[in-house]
Amino acid sequence: MYELSKEFWFDAAHTLNRDVDDQEREGSLRIHGHSYRAEITLRGLPDSNGMLVDVYEFEKSFEDVRHALDHRFLDEVPELGPATMENLCAFIWKQLAPKLPLLYCVTVYRDSGHEKCAYFGPVFA
Repeated sequence: MYELSKEFWFDAAHTLNRDVDDQEREGSLRIHGHSYRAEITLRGLPDSNGMLVDVYEFEKSFEDVRHALDHRFLDEVPELGPATMENLCAFIWKQLAPKLPLLYCVTVYRDSGHEKCAYFGPVFA
């Protein structure tokens, strides 16, 4: 069994209504931004050419989702919901699963806060 991963980066702004103390909540309610890194991992057995998938085709498969998130106001991205790392993982998964049958994991990182969230399918109903 092999795993093949590729990453993409995106910068985006959002607001977030959180149930935390008033001072922290106030900052989340204001528009603010983050730099994100998304890691897309495939898992499976190589084909007759010895590859899980052509790396060029792999990269092309997530260009649309990267474009949908990069330099966007995430509150306005259809089907995303509140811009949590969990929802970003699920959103990316839903966009990529039809294109990548070997999709195994989507991980979203916010490196500045040393945070990550990973989602291991299947697509949410």
